[in-house]
Amino acid sequence: MPAIMRDIYRTCQRDMSRSPEASFAAIMPHMANLLKSQILERVEERLKKVGISERRAGMLAANKPDLVRGWRAKDALPRIDSLIQIAPVLETTPEYLAFGIETEANQSVPKISWVNAGAFGTADPVVDISDAPRVEVAGLGDGEFYALDIIGDSMDRISPEGSVIIVNRKDKRLVQNACYIVLDGHGGATYKRYRQSPTRFEPVSTNPAHEPIFPDNDNIPEIFGRVVMTIVRM
Repeated sequence: MPAIMRDIYRTCQRDMSRSPEASFAAIMPHMANLLKSQILERVEERLKKVGISERRAGMLAANKPDLVRGWRAKDALPRIDSLIQIAPVLETTPEYLAFGIETEANQSVPKISWVNAGAFGTADPVVDISDAPRVEVAGLGDGEFYALDIIGDSMDRISPEGSVIIVNRKDKRLVQNACYIVLDGHGGATYKRYRQSPTRFEPVSTNPAHEPIFPDNDNIPEIFGRVVMTIVRM
Protein backbone atom coordinates (compact mmCIF):
# COMPACT_ATOMS: atom_id res chain seq x y z
CA MET A 1 0.00 0.00 0.00
CA PRO A 2 1.68 3.28 -1.07
CA ALA A 3 2.05 5.69 1.84
CA ILE A 4 0.70 8.52 -0.31
CA MET A 5 -2.68 6.73 -0.57
CA ARG A 6 -2.95 6.51 3.21
CA ASP A 7 -2.02 10.20 3.53
CA ILE A 8 -4.59 11.32 0.93
CA TYR A 9 -7.33 9.26 2.54
CA ARG A 10 -6.58 10.56 6.03
CA THR A 11 -6.44 14.13 4.73
CA CYS A 12 -9.91 13.67 3.23
CA GLN A 13 -11.23 12.36 6.53
CA ARG A 14 -9.67 15.21 8.51
CA ASP A 15 -10.75 17.99 6.15
CA MET A 16 -14.30 16.69 5.95
CA SER A 17 -14.72 17.02 9.70
CA ARG A 18 -12.51 20.03 10.59
CA SER A 19 -13.14 22.69 7.96
CA PRO A 20 -12.65 26.22 9.43
CA GLU A 21 -14.96 27.81 6.88
CA ALA A 22 -18.63 27.65 7.84
CA SER A 23 -19.91 27.66 4.27
CA PHE A 24 -17.33 25.06 3.23
CA ALA A 25 -18.08 22.96 6.30
CA ALA A 26 -21.71 22.80 5.25
CA ILE A 27 -20.66 21.19 1.97
CA MET A 28 -18.11 18.74 3.38
CA PRO A 29 -20.58 16.38 5.16
CA HIS A 30 -22.35 15.91 1.84
CA MET A 31 -19.02 15.08 0.18
CA ALA A 32 -18.18 12.67 2.99
CA ASN A 33 -21.52 10.92 2.60
CA LEU A 34 -21.05 10.72 -1.16
CA LEU A 35 -17.57 9.24 -0.82
CA LYS A 36 -18.77 6.74 1.78
CA SER A 37 -21.69 5.77 -0.44
CA GLN A 38 -19.30 5.16 -3.35
CA ILE A 39 -17.05 3.02 -1.16
CA LEU A 40 -20.01 0.94 0.03
CA GLU A 41 -21.23 0.53 -3.55
CA ARG A 42 -17.83 -0.85 -4.56
CA VAL A 43 -17.79 -3.16 -1.53
CA GLU A 44 -21.28 -4.44 -2.43
CA GLU A 45 -20.19 -4.97 -6.05
CA ARG A 46 -17.22 -7.06 -4.94
CA LEU A 47 -19.32 -9.06 -2.44
CA LYS A 48 -21.64 -10.07 -5.28
CA LYS A 49 -18.71 -10.85 -7.58
CA VAL A 50 -16.96 -13.06 -5.02
CA GLY A 51 -20.24 -14.57 -3.86
CA ILE A 52 -20.03 -14.11 -0.10
CA SER A 53 -22.12 -12.21 2.46
CA GLU A 54 -20.90 -9.05 4.13
CA ARG A 55 -20.90 -10.86 7.50
CA ARG A 56 -18.65 -13.58 6.07
CA ALA A 57 -16.36 -10.96 4.52
CA GLY A 58 -16.10 -9.13 7.85
CA MET A 59 -15.24 -12.35 9.69
CA LEU A 60 -12.57 -13.33 7.15
CA ALA A 61 -11.07 -9.83 7.08
CA ALA A 62 -11.01 -8.86 10.75
CA ASN A 63 -13.08 -11.41 12.69
CA LYS A 64 -15.83 -8.75 12.82
CA PRO A 65 -19.15 -9.93 11.35
CA ASP A 66 -20.61 -6.40 11.54
CA LEU A 67 -17.63 -4.64 9.97
CA VAL A 68 -19.43 -3.45 6.82
CA ARG A 69 -22.70 -2.74 8.63
CA GLY A 70 -20.74 -0.55 11.03
CA TRP A 71 -19.49 1.57 8.16
CA ARG A 72 -23.07 2.37 7.20
CA ALA A 73 -24.01 3.33 10.76
CA LYS A 74 -21.12 5.73 11.36
CA ASP A 75 -20.83 9.29 10.07
CA ALA A 76 -17.11 8.91 9.35
CA LEU A 77 -15.55 7.24 6.34
CA PRO A 78 -14.46 3.59 6.67
CA ARG A 79 -10.92 3.43 8.04
CA ILE A 80 -8.26 2.78 5.43
CA ASP A 81 -6.85 0.03 7.68
CA SER A 82 -10.19 -1.78 7.43
CA LEU A 83 -10.22 -1.43 3.65
CA ILE A 84 -6.71 -2.90 3.54
CA GLN A 85 -7.93 -5.87 5.58
CA ILE A 86 -11.06 -6.58 3.54
CA ALA A 87 -9.63 -5.97 0.05
CA PRO A 88 -7.98 -9.44 -0.30
CA VAL A 89 -11.22 -11.12 0.83
CA LEU A 90 -13.05 -9.23 -1.92
CA GLU A 91 -10.29 -10.11 -4.42
CA THR A 92 -9.51 -6.48 -5.15
CA THR A 93 -7.26 -3.67 -3.89
CA PRO A 94 -7.69 -1.00 -1.21
CA GLU A 95 -7.14 1.61 -3.93
CA TYR A 96 -10.20 0.36 -5.77
CA LEU A 97 -12.42 0.26 -2.68
CA ALA A 98 -11.35 3.73 -1.50
CA PHE A 99 -11.07 5.64 -4.78
CA GLY A 100 -12.26 3.36 -7.60
CA ILE A 101 -8.71 3.11 -8.94
CA GLU A 102 -8.40 0.01 -11.10
CA THR A 103 -5.21 -1.95 -10.49
CA GLU A 104 -4.35 -5.58 -11.02
CA ALA A 105 -5.11 -7.44 -7.84
CA ASN A 106 -2.66 -10.15 -6.81
CA GLN A 107 -3.94 -13.68 -6.43
CA SER A 108 -2.46 -16.04 -3.89
CA VAL A 109 -1.69 -19.25 -5.82
CA PRO A 110 -0.83 -22.50 -3.98
CA LYS A 111 2.41 -24.15 -5.06
CA ILE A 112 2.08 -27.93 -5.43
CA SER A 113 4.41 -30.70 -6.55
CA TRP A 114 4.33 -32.75 -9.74
CA VAL A 115 3.09 -35.66 -7.61
CA ASN A 116 0.16 -33.52 -6.44
CA ALA A 117 -0.64 -32.59 -10.02
CA GLY A 118 -0.80 -36.24 -11.00
CA ALA A 119 -2.98 -37.07 -8.01
CA PHE A 120 -5.59 -34.55 -9.14
CA GLY A 121 -6.24 -36.79 -12.12
CA THR A 122 -7.13 -39.84 -10.06
CA ALA A 123 -10.71 -40.89 -9.41
CA ASP A 124 -10.63 -39.98 -5.72
CA PRO A 125 -7.74 -37.57 -5.10
CA VAL A 126 -6.70 -36.82 -1.55
CA VAL A 127 -4.49 -33.76 -1.84
CA ASP A 128 -4.21 -31.32 1.07
CA ILE A 129 -3.08 -27.91 -0.16
CA SER A 130 -4.16 -25.97 2.92
CA ASP A 131 -0.56 -25.65 4.11
CA ALA A 132 0.96 -25.29 0.64
CA PRO A 133 3.34 -22.34 0.09
CA ARG A 134 1.83 -19.45 -1.86
CA VAL A 135 2.92 -17.43 -4.86
CA GLU A 136 1.49 -13.91 -5.31
CA VAL A 137 0.62 -13.31 -8.97
CA ALA A 138 -1.17 -10.42 -10.70
CA GLY A 139 -3.20 -10.40 -13.89
CA LEU A 140 -4.51 -13.97 -13.85
CA GLY A 141 -8.25 -13.29 -14.09
CA ASP A 142 -10.78 -16.04 -13.48
CA GLY A 143 -9.73 -19.67 -13.09
CA GLU A 144 -8.35 -22.26 -10.68
CA PHE A 145 -4.62 -21.69 -10.51
CA TYR A 146 -1.70 -23.70 -9.19
CA ALA A 147 2.03 -23.03 -9.19
CA LEU A 148 4.66 -25.70 -9.87
CA ASP A 149 8.46 -25.60 -9.68
CA ILE A 150 10.29 -26.51 -12.88
CA ILE A 151 12.89 -29.27 -12.48
CA GLY A 152 14.84 -30.39 -15.53
CA ASP A 153 15.36 -28.99 -19.01
CA SER A 154 12.57 -30.53 -21.11
CA MET A 155 10.89 -27.12 -21.53
CA ASP A 156 13.84 -24.83 -20.89
CA ARG A 157 13.31 -22.67 -23.97
CA ILE A 158 10.08 -21.46 -22.33
CA SER A 159 10.46 -22.33 -18.64
CA PRO A 160 14.08 -22.86 -17.56
CA GLU A 161 14.93 -25.06 -14.61
CA GLY A 162 14.33 -23.26 -11.34
CA SER A 163 11.47 -21.16 -12.70
CA VAL A 164 7.86 -21.41 -11.56
CA ILE A 165 4.90 -22.00 -13.86
CA ILE A 166 1.29 -21.00 -13.21
CA VAL A 167 -1.34 -23.48 -14.41
CA ASN A 168 -5.05 -22.83 -14.88
CA ARG A 169 -6.81 -26.08 -14.07
CA LYS A 170 -10.09 -24.72 -15.47
CA ASP A 171 -8.60 -24.29 -18.95
CA LYS A 172 -8.17 -27.69 -20.62
CA ARG A 173 -9.23 -26.80 -24.17
CA LEU A 174 -6.38 -27.77 -26.49
CA VAL A 175 -5.00 -24.91 -28.57
CA GLN A 176 -2.20 -25.22 -31.11
CA ASN A 177 1.19 -24.23 -29.61
CA ALA A 178 -0.24 -23.75 -26.11
CA CYS A 179 1.44 -25.54 -23.20
CA TYR A 180 -0.20 -27.96 -20.77
CA ILE A 181 0.37 -30.23 -17.82
CA VAL A 182 -0.46 -33.71 -19.09
CA LEU A 183 -1.36 -36.60 -16.76
CA ASP A 184 -0.31 -40.20 -17.39
CA GLY A 185 -3.17 -41.82 -15.44
CA HIS A 186 -0.79 -43.34 -12.90
CA GLY A 187 -0.16 -40.38 -10.63
CA GLY A 188 2.45 -38.78 -12.87
CA ALA A 189 2.47 -35.50 -14.78
CA THR A 190 4.55 -33.87 -17.49
CA TYR A 191 4.79 -30.39 -19.03
CA LYS A 192 4.63 -30.16 -22.83
CA ARG A 193 3.51 -28.03 -25.78
CA TYR A 194 0.53 -29.20 -27.83
CA ARG A 195 0.95 -29.53 -31.61
CA GLN A 196 -1.17 -30.97 -34.40
CA SER A 197 -0.56 -32.83 -37.69
CA PRO A 198 0.32 -35.23 -36.18
CA THR A 199 -1.19 -34.79 -32.72
CA ARG A 200 1.59 -34.67 -30.15
CA PHE A 201 2.80 -33.14 -26.91
CA GLU A 202 6.37 -32.04 -27.50
CA PRO A 203 9.27 -30.70 -25.45
CA VAL A 204 10.58 -27.21 -26.14
CA SER A 205 14.14 -27.82 -25.09
CA THR A 206 17.78 -27.17 -25.83
CA ASN A 207 18.36 -30.85 -25.00
CA PRO A 208 17.66 -33.08 -28.04
CA ALA A 209 17.35 -36.15 -25.79
CA HIS A 210 13.76 -35.22 -24.94
CA GLU A 211 11.16 -36.67 -27.29
CA PRO A 212 7.52 -35.82 -28.04
CA ILE A 213 4.57 -37.87 -26.83
CA PHE A 214 2.35 -39.23 -29.62
CA PRO A 215 -1.06 -40.36 -28.25
CA ASP A 216 -2.15 -43.78 -29.55
CA ASN A 217 -4.93 -43.39 -32.14
CA ASP A 218 -5.17 -39.72 -31.19
CA ASN A 219 -6.52 -40.65 -27.74
CA ILE A 220 -5.71 -37.44 -25.92
CA PRO A 221 -4.43 -38.04 -22.36
CA GLU A 222 -6.08 -36.27 -19.48
CA ILE A 223 -5.10 -32.62 -19.17
CA PHE A 224 -4.46 -31.12 -15.74
CA GLY A 225 -4.55 -27.56 -17.07
CA ARG A 226 -3.02 -24.97 -19.33
CA VAL A 227 0.23 -23.24 -18.42
CA VAL A 228 -0.46 -19.49 -18.52
CA MET A 229 2.70 -17.98 -17.06
CA THR A 230 6.37 -18.62 -16.34
CA ILE A 231 8.03 -16.75 -13.48
CA VAL A 232 11.81 -16.59 -13.84
CA ARG A 233 14.03 -15.30 -11.05
CA MET A 234 16.97 -13.23 -12.27
